[in-house]
Amino acid sequence: MTVQECYAEMGADYDGVFGRLRKDERIQKFLLMLLKDPSYDLLCTSMEAGNAEEAFRAAHTIKGVGQNLSLTPLYESASRLSDFLRNRSDITDEARSEFETLKAESKKTADCIRRLEMQA
Repeated sequence: MTVQECYAEMGADYDGVFGRLRKDERIQKFLLMLLKDPSYDLLCTSMEAGNAEEAFRAAHTIKGVGQNLSLTPLYESASRLSDFLRNRSDITDEARSEFETLKAESKKTADCIRRLEMQA
């Protein structure tokens, strides 16, 4: 699997990330770093604990990473979740629903990156 094929499978914007990072090796390096980022685990534990403030920070970080790497579906879901959590002291049903969407996008993204890593 190539980086471009991985991006196509994720529904992400390869041309956008390639325009910024200019090399597949560099893109892959940052994708692999995403697998080690603790933000997703923090989001999960914060949502489970009902800590909206901490969940917002984690979702906002995922949003930024998704945007920088042109991981469009992940970015869009994290953006919506961030909006639902912004300035909240509780976690709404809308936020919980969007969190489920983000979990699915995260899994799809991570699975694809792991397959890319295995073929490197």
